[in-house]
Amino acid sequence: MQKTLHLVSLGCNKNLVDSEIMLGKLKAYTLTNDPSTADVLIVNTCGFIGPAKEESLNTIFELHEARKEGSLLVVAGCLTQRYREDLMRELPEVDLFTGVGDYGSINEIIAKKESRFSPRVYLQDTYDRVITGSNAHAYIKLSEGCNQQCSFCAIPGFKGKLNSRSLEDIVAEVTHLVAQGFYDFSFLSQDSSSYLRDHDINDGLIGLIDAVEAIEGIKSARILYLYPSTTSDALIDRIGASALFHNYFDMPIQHISDPMLKRMRRGAGKARILEQLLAMRALPNSFVRTSIIAGHPGESEAEFEEVRLLLESFPFDRVTVFAYSDEEETLAYGMEEKIDTKTLNKRLKTLEKLVSKTVEACLEARIGTQTKVLIEGESSEHKLFMGARDLTWAPEIDGEVLINDSDIGALEVGKTYHATITQRAGDKLLATVTAPA
Repeated sequence: MQKTLHLVSLGCNKNLVDSEIMLGKLKAYTLTNDPSTADVLIVNTCGFIGPAKEESLNTIFELHEARKEGSLLVVAGCLTQRYREDLMRELPEVDLFTGVGDYGSINEIIAKKESRFSPRVYLQDTYDRVITGSNAHAYIKLSEGCNQQCSFCAIPGFKGKLNSRSLEDIVAEVTHLVAQGFYDFSFLSQDSSSYLRDHDINDGLIGLIDAVEAIEGIKSARILYLYPSTTSDALIDRIGASALFHNYFDMPIQHISDPMLKRMRRGAGKARILEQLLAMRALPNSFVRTSIIAGHPGESEAEFEEVRLLLESFPFDRVTVFAYSDEEETLAYGMEEKIDTKTLNKRLKTLEKLVSKTVEACLEARIGTQTKVLIEGESSEHKLFMGARDLTWAPEIDGEVLINDSDIGALEVGKTYHATITQRAGDKLLATVTAPA
């Protein structure tokens, strides 16, 4: 009888790629959504900030409570890499531990029932992934690790320095996936605009765009996680000139005040960031996403006010606001002038209200416009709607388009269509499909 597998992938979409690689290595197992029936249960954890760590631990305990006798509970990923000794000592519920270096050998770990922590992070060496969530879209990981030294981030401490995949390897994977029917791709890493800098190539993404454009069968692509100090004017221009890559700019700026940017060790100052944002916004049909950290140690009221004014005045399409998380083994952890919880929460709520208004204005501006949508399945709202994504948007994070009418009859999941945006319903758009794309 074939054994069953239940896998939970937490955290970012870089983690999702690693989970898909594990699924590819474990194709001998039948997947199950019910943890109580699984012979093997895997949690691919996140260890970035406090809430993510708490979610990872809660998931481990929940799966342990649900598991059947004789099953194997495996915990992998960033949390175990970062807190290896503590977790192995404190979590007797877990049968096997592994970190971020052994996704490609998860089948061996399970077969031998031996925990394993390789000394280096796993740099993808296989295309044999099980793509989840879509029959049209796939994430492509560009690199592992990060050379940045942001004060608030612990990732370089447990993932190491930048380690880029070769351009040839990425082209081969994309070509392999196109042959399977995938045509929409999101390229990502911790710092995508530093891709190939570890090979002394400063604008590796420009070469990537050139190479991907030459692959037949791709309809749509975007790049996630640009970093201000490594995003060049030439890269912005090259994205703008591409007929394939959307003018999609996901650049987490984290702050806009010069003293705070210096304290955060972000590498780029206010003037340069504003220059980049304006250049991105000026491109036709551009989509600009960012993230902001509220309450970093030393953030004064005046510095916070600069962030508030930016969110009030610049037309971002999407903004994610994080509360500062005090993470050990980061520079900020040892900083004085910590922001008290009451002040931090107040600042967080202020920014969240501004972001809500910004997104509403962005969605309202789309009413009456034409766009291309990718049908993803039944909507999250009601079975009477089909759920779709504007083809410019990144999956999951940018929102959902509800298809409530079609001029061409039945629609097919995984296909793209022309549509007219008819109205806004809260944080979603409603649209009528008008023709195949």
